[in-house]
Amino acid sequence: MGVVRIQEGRLRRIAEGHPWVYRTEIAAVEGAPADGALVEVRGPRGNLLGTGVYNSASMISVRLLVHGGGAVDDALVEARVRRAVAYRAYFDDPGCDSRRLIFGEADLLPGVIADRFADVVVLQVLSLGMERWTDLIVRTLVDAAEPRTVLLRNDEPIRLKEGLPLYRRTAYGPEPGETTILENGLRFGVDPTGGQKTGFYLDQRENHAFLRRFAAGRRVLDCFCYAGGFALNAAAAGAREVLGIDVSEDAVARARANAALNGLADRTAFEAANAFDRLRELGRAKERYDVVVLDPPAFTKSHSGKDAAVRGYKEINLSGMRLLPAGGILATHSCSYHMAEDLFVETVLSAARDLGRSVRIVALRPQAPDHPVLAGYPESKYLKSLWLEMLD
Repeated sequence: MGVVRIQEGRLRRIAEGHPWVYRTEIAAVEGAPADGALVEVRGPRGNLLGTGVYNSASMISVRLLVHGGGAVDDALVEARVRRAVAYRAYFDDPGCDSRRLIFGEADLLPGVIADRFADVVVLQVLSLGMERWTDLIVRTLVDAAEPRTVLLRNDEPIRLKEGLPLYRRTAYGPEPGETTILENGLRFGVDPTGGQKTGFYLDQRENHAFLRRFAAGRRVLDCFCYAGGFALNAAAAGAREVLGIDVSEDAVARARANAALNGLADRTAFEAANAFDRLRELGRAKERYDVVVLDPPAFTKSHSGKDAAVRGYKEINLSGMRLLPAGGILATHSCSYHMAEDLFVETVLSAARDLGRSVRIVALRPQAPDHPVLAGYPESKYLKSLWLEMLD
C-alpha cells in the first residue's frame, strides 16, 4: 500500500475528522500508488492518520475511509450502506415516501449519493475511490431498502474532475419512468432520469412544511420555485393566492402539473421568468405579498466567488423585502457551503437595515435530517433557511 505523507502544520483538520486530503497538503507520495488505489495517510513523523483512496487527478487527492487503523474492504462498505439506510428509519413519516438514503461523506461513503423516490432509488457515485464498489452498493441498497428500481445516474460533471466517465443506466429492476412521490401529504411528479440533480430536492422537506404555519389566508410569492415545493405547501395550508416563479420552462410546467395533481390549480399560478428581474418589476408595480420565499440555486461553488455571492444575496433580499408589509414573512435560503451561515444572516439583515426596516428573526433552520451533518466535516452543513418577520 502506498503512503501519503502530510506536511507539518496541516494535520489538525484531518485529526478533527475531516475526510479529505488536498493536493496542497501533501509533503510526499511514496510507493507510486495508482489512481483509485488504497493508501495510508501518515503525518510527518510517520504516525498513521488513516486509510483512503488516492486520486492524483483530483484536487482532493485522498478521500479517507477510516481515521486511524482499520481495514478497508467490502464488508466495511456494505456495513456503512446498511447503517445509512437504517438511520433514515428514525425519520419515517406516513406523509412522506421519499428521502436521502446516503449523503456521501456524512455517511462515511465519500462521493456516494442515494435518493429514494417512492420505490425508485437514484444512485450517484461521484468519486473514483468508490467506483470500484458500485455493484456492491447497488446490491446492498436492493437488499436493505427493497426498491423496485435502482437507477445509476452518474452524469454529474464533477465525475470528469475525478477522471470518471459520464453515463446513466438502470442497475436493477425495470426502467423507472415518471414517478409520483409523497411529501408532506402532497403528491409530486418526479423524473428520475431527467430532473435536476437526482430528480427532486429532498433537503427542503421540513422547511416546506414549516411554511404552512404562515400561509393560511395569505398571498404568497415563491421565487425559484422549481417543482413547486414551497408553493404547493402554502396552497395546501390555505393560502388565498400563490405565485411561483422559475427561470426554467420545464420547472414551471412541472409545478403546474403538480398543482393540478393535488387539486390546487385554482389558487396557484406559475411564471417562467428571471426571478431577479421579476422581483424588481413587482416592486415597481407596488405589489404586496404577505409571504415571500427565496430559494435560489447556489450563488457560489467556491470560496473565490464569495464576494459576488454576497452581492447577489443582498440584491435579491432587498427586492423581496420591498414586497412585504409590516407583519410579512420572508423565508430566504442559501444552499452554498461557501456562504457561511453567519455571513448569510448578516447579509440579509444588512438588506433590512438599508431599507430602514426592523425585523424579527423567527427561525434559522438547517437541511432535513436525512441530510446529516458529520462532525469535523463542515461542508456537510450547507443549507441555511432564515425566516424573518417584518415589524414595520
